Amino acid sequence: MYSLLFYDYVDDIAERRAPFREAHLALAREMHERGVLLMAGALVEPLDGAVLAFVTDDRSIVENFVAQDPYVREGLVTSWRIRSWNVVIG
Repeated sequence: MYSLLFYDYVDDIAERRAPFREAHLALAREMHERGVLLMAGALVEPLDGAVLAFVTDDRSIVENFVAQDPYVREGLVTSWRIRSWNVVIG
């Protein structure tokens, strides 16, 4: 089972994320290297959110990521939600 994490960003995310981007990406890289984060990226045109796919159905792992993420801690994420994802193909 997989979990998808959806982020909604502040309107001016492109301008405000620079001071926190490296720490945000380092956290994502760490989770990817551990085999927990499969892929992640921003939604573009408009740049208003992101989707992160986790290889786990343990909600607490995803919640822990959210709690540590500088984008969330610094108020760049206006809302987030976790959904279980049942992959049928792939």
